[in-house]
Amino acid sequence: MTLEEKIQQFPASPGVYLMRDADGAIIYVGKARTLRQRVRSYFNASGDSRYHVKFLIAKVADIEIVLTDTEKEALLLENTLIKQHHPRYNLNLKDDKTYFSLRLDPHEDFPRFTIVRKRPHDAAFYFGPYSSGAAAREVLRQMVRMFPLRHYPLAACMSRARPCLYHQIGQCSAPCHRLITHEAYAALVDGAKLFLEGKGRQLVAEFKRRMIDASKEMRYEEAARWRNLLHSIEVTVEKQKVVLRGGDSDVVGFYRDGSRIELALLFIRAGVLSGSRLFTVVWELDDATAVSAFLQHYYTGAVFIPEEILLPMEIEDEEALAELLGDLKGSKVSLIFPQRGTKRELVVLAGKNAMSAFRERGEKEATTEAVLVELSKRLQLSRIPRRMECFDISTIQGRFSVGSCVVFTDGVADRNSYRRYRIRTVDGQDDFAMLREVFQRRFRADNSEAEMAPDLVVVDGGIGQLNAVREILDELGLAGRFDLVSLAKSRVLRESMASLVRKSDERIFLPGRKNPVVLRQNSAPLLLLAALRDEAHRFAIGYHRKLRGKEGIASGVEDIPGIGPKRRTALLKHFGSLQCLKEATVEEIADVSGMNRVLAEVVCERLRQ
Repeated sequence: MTLEEKIQQFPASPGVYLMRDADGAIIYVGKARTLRQRVRSYFNASGDSRYHVKFLIAKVADIEIVLTDTEKEALLLENTLIKQHHPRYNLNLKDDKTYFSLRLDPHEDFPRFTIVRKRPHDAAFYFGPYSSGAAAREVLRQMVRMFPLRHYPLAACMSRARPCLYHQIGQCSAPCHRLITHEAYAALVDGAKLFLEGKGRQLVAEFKRRMIDASKEMRYEEAARWRNLLHSIEVTVEKQKVVLRGGDSDVVGFYRDGSRIELALLFIRAGVLSGSRLFTVVWELDDATAVSAFLQHYYTGAVFIPEEILLPMEIEDEEALAELLGDLKGSKVSLIFPQRGTKRELVVLAGKNAMSAFRERGEKEATTEAVLVELSKRLQLSRIPRRMECFDISTIQGRFSVGSCVVFTDGVADRNSYRRYRIRTVDGQDDFAMLREVFQRRFRADNSEAEMAPDLVVVDGGIGQLNAVREILDELGLAGRFDLVSLAKSRVLRESMASLVRKSDERIFLPGRKNPVVLRQNSAPLLLLAALRDEAHRFAIGYHRKLRGKEGIASGVEDIPGIGPKRRTALLKHFGSLQCLKEATVEEIADVSGMNRVLAEVVCERLRQ
C-alpha cells in the first residue's frame, strides 16, 4: 500500500499523526480536528506550496495516527509525544536569555521572598519573570524598603542574640524576635503581593483605610508606619501607566523571515505593562501552526497563565487550546485575535518588539561572526572556532580535585554541553596528570560526545601548560584534530619607585611559537577568550566547593548516634551544606526522608554544641 492510499483510509476524526523518515525516526508530530483532511493537505498539489513544507514532505516515508475522542485530548497527546521524541521539525523554543522570578511560600512561618530560576507547580506564589538576576535583586531591594519582610532563613535569624542590621535601618520588621505580630506581618505580605501583581492603586486604597483606622483608634505609631508605606508606594504607582482596562493579559507579537521566527510576549498585569519576554524559533510550517505550537509549549510549562491572551492571527485549534489552558489555570482563559481598538494596538506593538529583536539578533550574530573570523586570522587557526572548549582544574593540595570543560558555540556559552569531572586516578597535587585524565575521559572512544570535536581548545596558563597539554594530546592520538592555544593571565608589574600599579598584557601562546601573541587589550577577540577561561574557572571551582560542602556535612553528622550512611545522604541531598543544616529548625530536619523528631532534636543539639 502506498502512502497516498494509506492516507485515503485515515478517518475523519480528531487525533495525532506522526511522520517518520526512511530510517523510522519521528520527524514531525501534529494534531488535527479531522485527520484525513489535515494530512491530505500536505500532499495536495494545490495545497501549501511553500518550499519548507515540500522539503518536509519529501522526507516523509510513513505516517502513523493515534485517534482521540476530542480535539483537546489530541492537544494533550501531541504535547506528550513532542516532549518524548523531540521531532526535528516540531517547535524548538529558544528563550533569548535566562529569566528569574521572585518566590513567596505562604506556608512558611513569616514568609519571605527568594529569587529562583525555575517555577515548579507548587503552592508558592511566583512573580516575574525578570530579565536578569540583577533586575530581580533590584526589585527585591525596592520591595524591602516598602515592605520590611525578613531577609534570611528564620532559623538563622532566631539564632542571633538581637535583630540584624536590616531591622536597625528599617528594612526588616524582625519577626524572628517577635517584634511584629503574625497579623501585621501578614498584612505586609499581602501588600507586597498586590504591589508585584501590579495592583498598586488597590494597594494604596487598602493602606489608606488601615492608616485611617489606626489613627481613629489612637494607634499613632502604626498609623505613621502605614503613612510611610503609602508615600513609598504612591511614588512608584504614579510612574505606572494603565494601557488596558481589566485583568491580566499576555500579548503575543510575531515576526517571520524565512524559517526564522521571533516571538515577543508582553505581560500586562492589572492593566499595566509590567514586562516582556522574547523567543526565537526555527519553524518549517505555516505561521498559525507556529503560534499554536508556541502557546501550547510555553503555557503548559511552569508559568503564570493570564485570563486573556491576545494573538497576532487566528489559529485553528483556538477553542481546544483555550479549554486546555483553562483547565491548567483553574478558570476561564480567552484566546482573542483583536481586529481594532487598544487590544489591536497592543498586538501591533508586540509585533514591533518581535521585529526589533529579530534585527538585533541578526546584527549580533553578524558581529559574533566577525569576531570569530578575526580571532581565526590573528591566531592563525586552521578553521573558524565555532565550537571552543576550555579545561580547568580545581583542587586544594590534591583533595576534592575536579576538572571542568566549558563550551562556547558561536561565541555564546553552551551550558548544556558543560561537563565536570571528579578526578579518580590522581593522588596528590599533579595538575598535569589531572588534565590528562580529563582529556582521556572527554575524548575516549566510548564517549558519545567524542565525535563532537571542538574547533579550538583553550588552556589556562602559559607556555609550560601549553606544552604539557600538547604532550597529553600526542599520547592520546588527538594531535591535529583541533587547534590549541593557551591564555596567560595578566601579571602585576611591581616597581618599587612607581606610584601606580601596572599590569602586563594578557598573552596567548601558540604551539611551536616561543613568543606570545598579544591582542589589543579589551578587544572583542581577547574578551571572548578571557570569558571562556573565566567561565571554566568558575565552573570548576563551583563543583570543587560543592564537594567540600558535602564532605563538611558528612563529617559534621557522622558521629551522631542513629545517623548512618542513608540518613547522612538524605540530609546532604536536602540541605546541601553543613551550614544550611545548622540553620535548619527541628521541624525542617524531621521532615527529611528517614528522619523523625527525636533524631532531629539530637542532630540540632549536637550541631549547636
